[in-house]
Amino acid sequence: MPKVDVYDIERKKVGEIDLDEAVFAAEVKPHLLHEVVRAQLAGRRAGTHYAKERAAVRGSTRKLYRQKGTGRARHGARRAPIARGGGRTKAPVPRDYSFRPPRQVRRAALRSALSLFRQEGRLFVLDRFELAEAKTRRVAEVLERFEVDRGVICDAAANAALRRAARNLARTVFLPPEGLNVYDLLKADRLLVTRDGVSALAATLRPATRTGKPRPASSKARPAGEGG
Repeated sequence: MPKVDVYDIERKKVGEIDLDEAVFAAEVKPHLLHEVVRAQLAGRRAGTHYAKERAAVRGSTRKLYRQKGTGRARHGARRAPIARGGGRTKAPVPRDYSFRPPRQVRRAALRSALSLFRQEGRLFVLDRFELAEAKTRRVAEVLERFEVDRGVICDAAANAALRRAARNLARTVFLPPEGLNVYDLLKADRLLVTRDGVSALAATLRPATRTGKPRPASSKARPAGEGG
């Protein structure tokens, strides 16, 4: 079972926590990460592109002049794609690009992303992320201590002050456990998650057993200095 240190917002070690092996030590599957990111980006496309085909262009369908005997190139109607101002061939039409991978695929991809962060030492667990005042510069100071350039903050508690203070950060986002996603994780270089966030992620992402019930929780915290 993987074990990581727990810090306070001053980056002082205050304990350790055993992470759920099924969630934070899963096999990293790049093809699942690719599929889920592709689905997220496809869902953001507006799909409003449109151009007129031959049938949509205003004008007569009459042939400009006879086929033979004029010495000129053959032409049909003015709406033909070859004519200036005519319709486009195979013109784009509005469409919905979105597709939704199965839930198990989405959860497996998120487990892969979390496991990748833990393996590379980019996952930091905080005891709590409480601010004396809801100021963006206070959050920026914490991020500087953890050497975060582009990050994700995850907290399961109803932390309105943190949510309000982090929304003005240009390169860091605050996400609750239910909003954590593969795309934002892979864009980030650090993940700061509170102890409550770890428990919520483990409960949500733990693979189901054959009976359909989630596996029992295995995330346990211990105070600093306590022996294994």
